[in-house]
Amino acid sequence: MEQKTYSLVIVGFGGMGSYHVQLIEPCEHLSVTGVYDLVDYRMELAAAKGFKAYDSLEAVLSDETVNVVLIATPNDVHKSIAIQALKSGKHVICEKPVTITSADLLDILAVAEEENRIFMVHQNRRWDEDFLIIQDIIQKKKIGETFHLESRVQGANGIPGDWRQLQAYGGGMLLDWGVHLLDQLLLLTGSKIDSVSAELSTILGTEVDDGFTSNIRFKDGLTAVIEVGTTNFIKLPRWYVKGTEGTAIIRDWDLSGEIVVNNPDVVKVEPKPIQAGQGLTKTMAPPSEESTLRLPIGKPESTKQSFYDNFVSVIEGKSEPLVKNDEVHRVLRLIETIFEAAEKQVILKGLEL
Repeated sequence: MEQKTYSLVIVGFGGMGSYHVQLIEPCEHLSVTGVYDLVDYRMELAAAKGFKAYDSLEAVLSDETVNVVLIATPNDVHKSIAIQALKSGKHVICEKPVTITSADLLDILAVAEEENRIFMVHQNRRWDEDFLIIQDIIQKKKIGETFHLESRVQGANGIPGDWRQLQAYGGGMLLDWGVHLLDQLLLLTGSKIDSVSAELSTILGTEVDDGFTSNIRFKDGLTAVIEVGTTNFIKLPRWYVKGTEGTAIIRDWDLSGEIVVNNPDVVKVEPKPIQAGQGLTKTMAPPSEESTLRLPIGKPESTKQSFYDNFVSVIEGKSEPLVKNDEVHRVLRLIETIFEAAEKQVILKGLEL
């Protein structure tokens, strides 16, 4: 029997909403058929691309030919639209952050269960190559046991000049980019979180954070620095990971980087002292070339389904979701913890997160 193709309507046709069109295109059994947006020119753009332009959300939800609603609106209305769509019998894909609070997500999930509909969050950066490389390095212990990692995204362009600068809409970099980096972090370890400290940046004077730095310690001893910045004219590395046998670095989105590890075939050779300012140091000298190996970071082959193929498989009961809602909920709880630690200017310890 021929597999069904599911009709999908995008609610919110801004930058990310319109980008979903090309992301969904390779998915054989999911088809974008319509769009709804409050902004007239976006509706005109959608119509020009051949999509049905709905004149209201109610029109979308009452259309029995629509199987899936994809929500790509500002964050503050995700919950309302999701619940309405689920109650109308639609499956739902929602952009991140799925909601501004963790409690709001639980409300959505309760409705999804009642209506027996699929609800998934588009945590797309689980498929980013840089993350998959780091995940492979850690899982295969290419630098030994990982005990510290640093994950950053930085730029100098400020916050985009729209709703992301406004608190009421769920703006700010912790919710915008932090949700990605924290989601990736929690996938890299099976350990619970023990402590969190954080500082929000407000250099730009907007009513939301323009960046943040958080130090997170896990119960297995792993420590992490997660940082997002919009005022960095010179960027720090995208990833810096330390293990008991070496160090890995990915410098930027171009995937430039390397792994330096102990050479297992050579007895350690003492480094030669180097001139450091007005003194000599052996401690801070680079390891001897004989004792170490410099390796390319490599690109692991991924057999993981795309987000959209997986979504269709989940609807049809063929697969488990690759983005699980309890994982999404944990990320939101961690974001709330970071906000609390920053506001109180304390290290929150003894967490069971």
